[in-house]
Amino acid sequence: MKAQVFNDGRKAHTTKIAVTAMSAVAAETATFPVDLIKTRLQLHGESLVSSRRISAVRVVAEILRNDGILGLYKGLSPAIIRHMFYTPIRIVNYEFLRNSLVPADHTLSLSSNAIIGGISGVIAQVVASPADLVKVRMQADSRMASQGLQPRYCGPFDAFNKIIRTEGVRGLWKGVLPNVQRAFLVNMGELACYDHAKRFVINNNIANDNIYAHTLSSIMSGLSATTLSCPADVIKTRMMNQAADKQGNCKYRNSYDCLVKTVRVEGLKALWKGFFPTWARLGPWQFVFWVSYEKFRQITGLSSF
Repeated sequence: MKAQVFNDGRKAHTTKIAVTAMSAVAAETATFPVDLIKTRLQLHGESLVSSRRISAVRVVAEILRNDGILGLYKGLSPAIIRHMFYTPIRIVNYEFLRNSLVPADHTLSLSSNAIIGGISGVIAQVVASPADLVKVRMQADSRMASQGLQPRYCGPFDAFNKIIRTEGVRGLWKGVLPNVQRAFLVNMGELACYDHAKRFVINNNIANDNIYAHTLSSIMSGLSATTLSCPADVIKTRMMNQAADKQGNCKYRNSYDCLVKTVRVEGLKALWKGFFPTWARLGPWQFVFWVSYEKFRQITGLSSF
C-alpha cells in the first residue's frame, strides 16, 4: 500500500513538471516578441550615442526592416530552455511548500504566499540563470546587427561556448544577483497574487473555478508582478548584457553600481523603462500559462492549482 501511494505521488509530481513545462513553452513562444522589444527598450540609453528617444513601435519597425519577421524571435531557443527548468521548479516548489504548511481546508495569508513565491523563484532562477544570460545576449545581438556591427554569437550553443571560453564558467552566472532579486519580486507578485486572487474570485462567487476565474486572476497577477519587478529587470538586463573588454573591465561593477549609474545618467524613470512592454508581455504570458496549465491539470486528472 505504501509503495502504491509513493508511486502515485511520484507519478503526480512528474505529471505536474511535464504540464508546467508545456504551458511555459506555449506562453513563452506566444509572447516572446514583446520580451524582445522590452529588452531593446531597457538597453536603449546605455550608450551616450543613443540620445534620441525611442518607442516600441520604432523598435518593431527596426527589427522587421533589418531581420524580417524571424528577427522577433531572436533568442527564443535559450528562452525555451530556461523555462524548461525555471517554471517547473518555481511552480511545483511553490505548490509543495504551500500545501505542506497548511491543511487542505485552510489557506495561507497573502504575505505568507508572497514569501513562499519569492523563495521558489530564487531557487528556480539560480538554476536557470545561464540560459537567461544567453537569451539576453542574443536579443542584444540583434540590435548590434541593426547598427551594422558584427553579432557576438551565431546561436545559443555558440554563445554558451564563447562565454565559458572568455569569461569562465562563472561567467554564465553573470548578473545572477539582480536576476535573483527580480525573480523574488516577480514570483512574490505573480504566484501569491494569482493564488490569492483566484481564491477571492471563487469564494466570493464572482466565478467558478474555470477559465473566467483563471483569466481574472492572471490579469491581476501580471500587473502586480510587473510593478514590483520592473526596476530589478532593467538592472538585470544591463548587467547580463555587458561583456568584459580586452582589459577585463566591465561598465558596471555590480548591481548597485548599475543602479546608481542608470539613475544618475538617465533619471529615476529609467528604472521603469519597458514597463508597458513588460506588462503587455506578462499579462498575455500569465493568461496563456495559467489557463493552459489549469486545463492541462484537469485533463491529466490533477486537482486545480
